[in-house]
Amino acid sequence: MTMNPKRLAAVVLLAGVSACSTNPITGRSQLVGLVSESEAISGSAQAYRQMMAELDKKKQIERGTPEAEPPRLKKVQEITDRLIAQAIQFRPDSAGWKWEVQVINDPKTVNAFCMAGGKMAIYSGMWEQLKITDDELAQVMGHEISHALLDHTRERMSIALSTSLGVQLLGAATGVGNLGGQAMDIAAQVAITLPNSRESESEADAVGTQLAARAGYDPKAAVALWDKMAKLGKGPAEFLSTHPSPENRAAKLKELGAKLEPVYLAAKHNPPAAHRYVNLAGGNNERVVKPAPAAKN
Repeated sequence: MTMNPKRLAAVVLLAGVSACSTNPITGRSQLVGLVSESEAISGSAQAYRQMMAELDKKKQIERGTPEAEPPRLKKVQEITDRLIAQAIQFRPDSAGWKWEVQVINDPKTVNAFCMAGGKMAIYSGMWEQLKITDDELAQVMGHEISHALLDHTRERMSIALSTSLGVQLLGAATGVGNLGGQAMDIAAQVAITLPNSRESESEADAVGTQLAARAGYDPKAAVALWDKMAKLGKGPAEFLSTHPSPENRAAKLKELGAKLEPVYLAAKHNPPAAHRYVNLAGGNNERVVKPAPAAKN
């Protein structure tokens, strides 16, 4: 039986009211209960596969072999692996995620993202437009990984389902209590396009900078990164347009960087053992121990 649209909208609204929960890392109340963790991860994985398949057809995904990986992809994997090792300290269940990262060959686009379950990508415009350093790259990926750790994808999916779009998705599903995989896939695709709130961005700044410092990357690079983005010639980068930057953002990052300096220096001179987390064959998460990177002078 099809539910009356007005009644369906009321059900979505009431569900949203009771769907808030407190994030254990930040302590903030979030609207996430309209989407389960497994639904957010499976929906994101499907949306990610579709996106990467379309880009692969256009030959925009940098490919290689284990013996000869493209330099940028190899560098991103190395840095991301070190960040994930620290992310697991914040959220142990993320050790079971099937982490993936790809480099999208699009020199004009300055952007990156990480969806629920650790599905990541970064655009080549980060190198072409910003001449990004390893420390700055760690800030980008740490920031994006933090969005996944803090359930921001799930939050945006829940927000999508609590709006008029959610009524349409629910009406197309088999029942209000069972949204179905297709509706979640659509919600995940919509979540990619929805900007994070300023509050979410501040949270990702704080956690991402910590991840980078603990992995041995200079927290001062966060300020340098945002300065570079703000100075791009033709208006703000796409990364900036969807990542609101309040006037006091640089000041907050400088303050946080100063606090994290001892953490960074300790990790820099005594780097933790590196493990392979991303792009594992078969999609499993077997840990492949690699030699720890040499300490920087």
